[in-house]
Amino acid sequence: MKKDYFVRQLAENGYNVIYGAKKHFSTYDMVIKMPGRIAFITLSIGIWQIYKPGFLYNTEVSLALIIASIIALTISQYNSEKDRYRVIGNRLIQIHNELRDLYYQAISSNQEEYCNDSNETVMMKKLMDEFYEISISKQIFVSDWIAHYKLFFQSQYEWIDEQKNFTWKDKIPLSFRITVIGLLVFVILLFIVL
Repeated sequence: MKKDYFVRQLAENGYNVIYGAKKHFSTYDMVIKMPGRIAFITLSIGIWQIYKPGFLYNTEVSLALIIASIIALTISQYNSEKDRYRVIGNRLIQIHNELRDLYYQAISSNQEEYCNDSNETVMMKKLMDEFYEISISKQIFVSDWIAHYKLFFQSQYEWIDEQKNFTWKDKIPLSFRITVIGLLVFVILLFIVL
């Protein structure tokens, strides 16, 4: 394989691995933080409802609290494996760093061809095999959105961007954009109806 294709493949694999790591960390963060936050908010609102029992929308607020509690229960199902998400996320970061090292070695090398049994190709394949073997496919809802944020706004990914040339469309998930547009349309229609 020509050097240009090899470094591009390294960058694509590096992106997949770092994105996978960020998804694992997103699931871990949500399992650790969200149930406590939801409990605090719902308890605070519940206390406020006791203080103001005549509030016009108490039934709707109670419904929202029940939905929030169901979300917290759903998130807590991941509790038994939360440390596994963290450990695998850390290992995926290490794999990403090793791929980055291979990338810089290939960029600075005079070698123009990388055959299937070259040390670099074998190492890349070994790292990717480990990535596929250890990754957990069951991730929490909206972990994609948080992973995009963690990757594009909290991480150093310039070496991948040299090959991939990310645009804003890559940095903001399509499902997030559709959700925001849908919410805006809903709010506009709500104001028109009311």
